[in-house]
Amino acid sequence: MADQPLMELTNLRFAWPGDAHDCLDIAALRVQSGETVFLHGPSGCGKSTLLSLLAGVLLPQAGRVALLGTNWAELRPAARDRQRVDHVGYIFQQFNLLPYLTALDNVLLPCRFSARRRDAARRQAGSLHAAAEHWLAGMGLDASVWQRPAHTLSVGQQQRVAAARALVGGPALIIADEPTSSLDEDRRDAFLDLLLSACSTASSALVLVSHDRRIAGRFDRQLSLPEINRAAQGAGALA
Repeated sequence: MADQPLMELTNLRFAWPGDAHDCLDIAALRVQSGETVFLHGPSGCGKSTLLSLLAGVLLPQAGRVALLGTNWAELRPAARDRQRVDHVGYIFQQFNLLPYLTALDNVLLPCRFSARRRDAARRQAGSLHAAAEHWLAGMGLDASVWQRPAHTLSVGQQQRVAAARALVGGPALIIADEPTSSLDEDRRDAFLDLLLSACSTASSALVLVSHDRRIAGRFDRQLSLPEINRAAQGAGALA
């Protein structure tokens, strides 16, 4: 593993505005390039809040959260947005697809905002459309759905489109927030097969949050948020 971690969090403290107590107080967390990390904990323990801090969507009141050596808090908002779209693929719990764009056009959205990912996608596949098709096929989606609007797709299909969108252009870090919560066991396992294989192919690190500890053994490392969060007993933590 590289000496410089991909993601490094030190002495983080975070509280929601108006709350008297921190909901997160974490001494240290590191994620290495290409590593897969399973982060678990019960509903309400702050898992989604931590993901937002790792991605620079939220900033802590104290401490440091750095991606590729760059502290999110030292960047202006526009620079944080560029850093995020260049280097982070985010699979949201509710997918956050644009409903009237096709599956293929949803996958291409990061490339429209990031020259880095656009160039990487072209190098890898020859063209942007070929890159989107590569990841859609890699997520097990038949070509017959690639041109369908996202709102016409099943939940499982939307989930895989969201994963393909996160992976296109080879971002260094994939963040997944409860991506299997709406799937039955067979579909959950099939989706994880695809996601873990795709991250390996792209050499992307993966931080996946779930309360379902049955899947923990498939990851390089497992972390319990309540065990690393010194504010676990405090009020105000929101998952």
